Amino acid sequence: MNLEAVDIDKMRKRLVELVIEYAFQYSERPSFKLAHGGMSSFYFNCKKVTLDPEGQYIIGNLIFEALSAFEPAGVGGLTLGADALANAAAYTSWVKGKPFESFIVRKKQKDHGIVAAIEGKVKAGDRVVVLDDVVTTGASTLQAIAACREAGFEILGALALVDRQEMNGRKNIEKEVPFLKSLVTCEEVMAVYRKSGRL
Repeated sequence: MNLEAVDIDKMRKRLVELVIEYAFQYSERPSFKLAHGGMSSFYFNCKKVTLDPEGQYIIGNLIFEALSAFEPAGVGGLTLGADALANAAAYTSWVKGKPFESFIVRKKQKDHGIVAAIEGKVKAGDRVVVLDDVVTTGASTLQAIAACREAGFEILGALALVDRQEMNGRKNIEKEVPFLKSLVTCEEVMAVYRKSGRL
């Protein structure tokens, strides 16, 4: 598939296909234990999409398309989920001629060398968007938002690769930042999954 020739809508559709093929699992009975301890009928592990070259190309372009008008100085979030998203988006922003930085929020602040909770060239006063691969309760996004605030960043909003649309994740995040955008929703994934006859 020559992605240079396709438009944003086709990229979105292809991203849903990649998520279903490599990142999504479904069970009629709630059999997947989630990070917050609850059980669910569906599970997303997006690493096989976010670390894939086609996935990174699509994700980078879709994040750039969603955020470039805000002119962020940087994008990033809690390691490990946000890292590939931020790098793909930063690379694309350079190619498109409107560069912004990627940054990494550590889960724990390191205790040696130059003590830092956030890695990258972003600095206090910079306008940033917080990224995450999957939003359920919003806990990891909120942890990254708190670290960014502590570092003195101005937080424009947040963006997730997948919004699971449960456990008040969107609502929890939107209490703290002006917006949460998502590239893919669980509803979209389930619609295509059903249409494929796998359900």
